[in-house]
Amino acid sequence: MIEVENLEVRFGGVTPIDDMTTTFPGGTCGLIGPNGAGKTTFFNVLSGFVKPVAGSVRCNGDDLLKMADFRRARWGLRRTFQTEQAIEELSVYNNVAMVHEHSGLSRASREEDVLGAIKFVGLGMDPGTKVGTLGARDRRLIEVARAVVGKPRLLLLDEPAAGLPEEETEHLAGVIKRIPEQIGGLVILVDHDMSLVSACCEVTAVLDFGKLIASGPTAEVLRDENVIRAYLGTEEKL
Repeated sequence: MIEVENLEVRFGGVTPIDDMTTTFPGGTCGLIGPNGAGKTTFFNVLSGFVKPVAGSVRCNGDDLLKMADFRRARWGLRRTFQTEQAIEELSVYNNVAMVHEHSGLSRASREEDVLGAIKFVGLGMDPGTKVGTLGARDRRLIEVARAVVGKPRLLLLDEPAAGLPEEETEHLAGVIKRIPEQIGGLVILVDHDMSLVSACCEVTAVLDFGKLIASGPTAEVLRDENVIRAYLGTEEKL
């Protein structure tokens, strides 16, 4: 469980997170909102890239904000980014192993953990294949493999399906849904694809101009008039 209380971030005169209080209870949870709503800023706070001016974030009782940013990876926080982080010149195996190496996990289990993560996301190619030779689907799956390696406690997935067609997004949805049960981590998913959010997330929170405007069961949130007005357009589009 993640408990966010009175979280506030300011950049000069801009407040990208404005007194955010919500709970992500477990499993896979969604975080949605229009561009500029504060979603990535929230991920940056949890990752340690941004320091809030007020508030607290606790994950399973641990205070993330009092933890040095470099210790959060060792604690078990993983993250994907909107832009790919995998290194094209390295192999699939080495890209995933790089995350494992900096996680503080045992070197003795590295090969097993890395190959297990690659298999978990459904990458069927030779692990020695260079990332630069792969297509968009496989590169996206490598990002998720880097996030799940070593059984993390908290996974922050920032638009993991960006640019993928429907069939490949469905495969990714299946991978994401299996993370809480098989990997054991709590997932927060940010994406503009409402079909992906609906398929994966039991609970969803919505930000608009840094303010939390809705939070609860995903189906109910997506029918909320404030959400429809702020993010989803007209009710007929649902």
